[in-house]
Amino acid sequence: MRRIMTILTLLAMTACGTSDGVTDNAGISTTTIVEATDTTGQTSTTGSPDFPVTIEAANGEVTVERRPERIVSLAPTATEMLFAIGAGDQVIAVDEFSNYPEEAPTTDLSGYEPNVEAVAALDPDLVVVSDDLNEIVSALTAIEVPVLHLPAATTLDDSYAQIDQIGMATGNLADATTLVATMTGDIDRLVASIPQLEEPVSYYHELDSSLFSVTSETFIGEIYSLAGLENIADQAEGAETLYPQLSAEHIIDADPDLIFLADTKCCGESPETVSARPGWGEMTAVARGSVVALDDDIASRWGPRVVDLLEIIVDAVNRLEPDVS
Repeated sequence: MRRIMTILTLLAMTACGTSDGVTDNAGISTTTIVEATDTTGQTSTTGSPDFPVTIEAANGEVTVERRPERIVSLAPTATEMLFAIGAGDQVIAVDEFSNYPEEAPTTDLSGYEPNVEAVAALDPDLVVVSDDLNEIVSALTAIEVPVLHLPAATTLDDSYAQIDQIGMATGNLADATTLVATMTGDIDRLVASIPQLEEPVSYYHELDSSLFSVTSETFIGEIYSLAGLENIADQAEGAETLYPQLSAEHIIDADPDLIFLADTKCCGESPETVSARPGWGEMTAVARGSVVALDDDIASRWGPRVVDLLEIIVDAVNRLEPDVS
């Protein structure tokens, strides 16, 4: 249950998304606003990395006066974004679950129960969070520490927007722009590699062994939709919650072509444990060896490694092609 609450905290923060940015439950847009003041005192919106810069995040306009050199990340996805755009040498501490990349300076800081005093003691000049737990945003803002609140993305465009926001805030906008271009190019290539199938391919994405899943309206669901897959959770009871708990009967009756396990690390699930479940052994995906063990982290974060997730999905579809075409 703790894992499910964590998943819902990270993945279901935002009620809806737009192509321009992320909108949280309070209706606050995280669309990037780029403002830089040049040496003549004029305000520019051309994307100059000069400081100060102002970014509009979920917590409103955030001004970073100078290039930050003591960044603290309390969100694993933000940590991955920071290092992917070349800001790793500016990061002095990350939360306990920021386990990628290996060089990330992981500490015992908690992103779920953040301690303002512990964060402030590090003398950060920028803090990045994915949720405002324990009112961490207002507490740090009160002591004049810039905080970027970047909630869970609901679309790929949201993810791209956050990468740009972090790039601007850290003085790495050019690298952020390059990263987004690389991601979009890789995604286009992967989608183009999917063969034309005569019959639709269905899937079940498992968040944990109590059978919580995702619908197509979620960020994860969008990744599967790019591969043209049909989600068996969309028609399940409780699907309006976006992260419904399915019944074993529904999954067995739906008989998906593919099963993806995003609970291999947390819960020790595997193709073998799935095949041992009562009634699952005769399912199409199990019988054909089409149960895919995912890395829980890659399957739950909306950063640069979404490309890795899509590649795994596309590979699974391509391996199915001879059986369904």
